[in-house]
Amino acid sequence: MPKVPFRIAPMLATLVDSPFTRPDWIFEEKYDGVRMLAYKEGAKVSLISRNAIDRTDRYPKITEAIGKLQPDTLALDGEIVIFDDKHVSRFQFLQQSDGQPVFAVFDCLYHDGKDVRTAPLSERRRALERAVKPSANVLLSARLDRDGLKAFEVAKRRGLEGLIAKDLASKYISGRSGSWLKVKVRKEDEFVVGGFTEPSGSRHFFGALLLGVYSGGKLQYVGKVGTGFNKDTLRVLYKKFATLRKPRSPFSVDVKERGATFVAPKLVAQIGYTEWTSDGKLRHPVYLGLRDDKDAKDVKRQEKR
Repeated sequence: MPKVPFRIAPMLATLVDSPFTRPDWIFEEKYDGVRMLAYKEGAKVSLISRNAIDRTDRYPKITEAIGKLQPDTLALDGEIVIFDDKHVSRFQFLQQSDGQPVFAVFDCLYHDGKDVRTAPLSERRRALERAVKPSANVLLSARLDRDGLKAFEVAKRRGLEGLIAKDLASKYISGRSGSWLKVKVRKEDEFVVGGFTEPSGSRHFFGALLLGVYSGGKLQYVGKVGTGFNKDTLRVLYKKFATLRKPRSPFSVDVKERGATFVAPKLVAQIGYTEWTSDGKLRHPVYLGLRDDKDAKDVKRQEKR
């Protein structure tokens, strides 16, 4: 059976504060889903998450669609998403299995026996377009406008999470890179769940989640989130807490929340918010779902360039 001779961690974009435009850069839609590397080796297809967990069985239609692509060997990088009725990807739809997952592919790392990671992005994109014929379950990442400032306005108008800017001359390198930059329209990030508060009123199970990010090896408290839950998510999360409860706080500072119960910092939640406050707390946070594609220890506040 033909083989792709590597399994790698994905290339990651660096957050920047504001939109920009540069010659020989492209500006793509930023998808709000789950990052995935796909490997096609003859008839065998593997979908591997960014924390190296095999998710092939979770997305059978995507697996089948990749298996039908013409090249005998492929390594593809992309995002598994579910779109709303305006063709905007929404992480909470994926979390709730509300719709048909689609693999939005934005890079080709290996193609018919050839490792193309050291080739410029412009060449890898051409290989990608030759290899992938869009279908109901696999599509090519959307480019917005050649001008980065106009691309940002398109992203704002459509209500996208943001955009990804990429240097067309860049090689594919695992880890955080300055050759891929991201600008957010909707603020969303991952946070570690370190506890919960008691419910009040008609709320059952718990009131809010206590959230944190790691800095210098310590879990910093960034506030609580009490909105974005329905009865099912409250129940499912509370059940997960049963084996994680701890008598002591995992946070590096005292958390002055009445009726707080602490848990081992194992769960990672996707949270939408409007901004950070001056004292390092989230303003207007909303729970979007749990992530199982990122380890809690890797959750850090992303510093802007």
